[in-house]
Amino acid sequence: MTVTSEATTAWTGSLAEGSGTVSFASGIGAFPVDWKARSEGSDSTTTPEELIAAAHASCFSMALSHALSENGTPPEKLDTTASVTFKPGTGITGSHLNVSAVVPGIDAAAFQEIAEGAKAGCPVSQALAGVDITMEAQLA
Repeated sequence: MTVTSEATTAWTGSLAEGSGTVSFASGIGAFPVDWKARSEGSDSTTTPEELIAAAHASCFSMALSHALSENGTPPEKLDTTASVTFKPGTGITGSHLNVSAVVPGIDAAAFQEIAEGAKAGCPVSQALAGVDITMEAQLA
């Protein structure tokens, strides 16, 4: 089965002075977006990069959970943060995954190998193939 996910942005005004709202077809909410948040940062307005970071962190966690389970060492807990970097005038320059995991019955070397495979195999990582993807993965 193929699943298509959708989000819609309603934007008014120019890039610098305008703003928009991104809404998700799932109904989870609507969030403000604007250039100032994207180029300078914000604690109250989202950015395309924050949305990509959410997608990357969740996709990687699913891929890692699956790979660990297939290894016979399902995780008790995975905490993943994705940090997507944007440089005005250049674009998205990278995504850094930072994962801390509780995985009974696995050693650090095997965990690193499985985490690297999950990073490479995650569909969002594959979609971001044009940027540098780095990772720090550790057992808690």
